[in-house]
Amino acid sequence: MRETKGQLRVWHIPQVPMIAFRVNVKNIEEAKKVLEVLATYDLFQLKHKIKPDYSNAAGLEIFDGKEWLEWEDKDGNDIDNTEEE
Repeated sequence: MRETKGQLRVWHIPQVPMIAFRVNVKNIEEAKKVLEVLATYDLFQLKHKIKPDYSNAAGLEIFDGKEWLEWEDKDGNDIDNTEEE
């Protein structure tokens, strides 16, 4: 898949320090939903002892035309701390 400037993708590491998997998203609203689902799923696995313990990480990246960077809103907030939708 060819990256285009402004393209968004969610990254998720289900067990740090393993590598992240990534999924393209259409907009901030979709990114927030994907991140919420992944976090809820990780908690489900912990509660039902599928994973005895874990340390996960996730976020949103944007392609700037040359490389993938961590996404920030106009005020410098990351996806966990923004009100944008």
